[in-house]
Amino acid sequence: MAALITHLESRLGGLAGAWSPGEEAPEGSPRIGYFTGGALPGVHSFATIGLFKTPLTSRVSGRHQHMELLACGRAVPGDDPGPLPGVLEWVAGRLVAGGEALLRGDVIPLPVPLVPGGTMTALYAALPVYFDDDFASVVLENGVETIVAWLVPIGASEAAYVQERGWPAFEEALARQDPDLLDVNRAETALG
Repeated sequence: MAALITHLESRLGGLAGAWSPGEEAPEGSPRIGYFTGGALPGVHSFATIGLFKTPLTSRVSGRHQHMELLACGRAVPGDDPGPLPGVLEWVAGRLVAGGEALLRGDVIPLPVPLVPGGTMTALYAALPVYFDDDFASVVLENGVETIVAWLVPIGASEAAYVQERGWPAFEEALARQDPDLLDVNRAETALG
């Protein structure tokens, strides 16, 4: 686990704390780490710590994959961590219970908007492109390669765009529009 923490801290900043899974979480659910002072100024990052212990099956290849989840957002005033730790715990619990890996381009509808009254109603599984390419995976002490999947909040029309046009078209549109994907209160991107 030391290799994972070192890998995460090298981009996300120091591990400032971690939440244990709630009592209702499935057995094997990971802790959620809180990182601050990383490569992205003014950004607080959260990541699962220990999800890699549950081998998840790819619905495409049928092979086991090991992964950790990442969520990043602009820092909010005060001590409130915002919605991202709870969302990571919820998604990780679903993965542990279902046994299926997230794949690039997957869309996960949220049961409620990310923030009350907000437009972000789903999560998009992406490569952590705001960081260097080497951050996308890490080999742990036991030799297991572990993927770092970035969960990006998206709105209903963006989720529909992914479903209709596919993830490559969605990522190309995001690259052209360059929205602030670290703002959990952002407006949806007009992808047309």
